[in-house]
Amino acid sequence: MEGIIWLAFTILTVIPLLKLLPHFGINKYWALACIVPFGVLALIWWMSLKLQELERR
Repeated sequence: MEGIIWLAFTILTVIPLLKLLPHFGINKYWALACIVPFGVLALIWWMSLKLQELERR
């Protein structure tokens, strides 16, 4: 049962990231890193660094 819940949250996280990552200049296939438990945190961190870089321009 826990596996089904984990799979549902993974899918619900991957889909929005597929659309958001290209806006930050990151390949959309990096959204598959959400399969790994800390992959979401790493992507959020990477997106925040890119956002700071874009704001400086």
